[in-house]
Amino acid sequence: MSYKIGELSKLTSCNIETLRYYEREGLLPPPPRGNNGYRYYPQDSVQRVRFILHAKSLGFSLADIAELLSIQVDKNASTCGDVKQIAEHKLATIARKISELKEMYRALEKVSAACDGSEASAEHCTILQALESDAARAEKHL
Repeated sequence: MSYKIGELSKLTSCNIETLRYYEREGLLPPPPRGNNGYRYYPQDSVQRVRFILHAKSLGFSLADIAELLSIQVDKNASTCGDVKQIAEHKLATIARKISELKEMYRALEKVSAACDGSEASAEHCTILQALESDAARAEKHL
């Protein structure tokens, strides 16, 4: 069984342009084309696209996904440890991002708490003043 791109899109809930992009990036092998020029994706493309989408939902980059797909295709060429190393690297990246977001949250929370939120003119808004003073400090370092 094979699927035209629109059918594959519906089966996987993946946008047609995204499927074409995955094909250009080498994540999805180029399917054979019929005499009419349509792409006809083989049955295993459904599982492959779902794999890609699930990996993306876990935060893996397209480069990571390409590596995972190559391991999936030839499982005997790699070890479970190789796959775990990719996952652990992604976990460390996510942990760093969480730390950065927490820091941003605390800084914005502090600035926001200093603002009384009144209906007065924004001329004396403490949030704008904090942003302006930080911008001025950064400009001095240039």
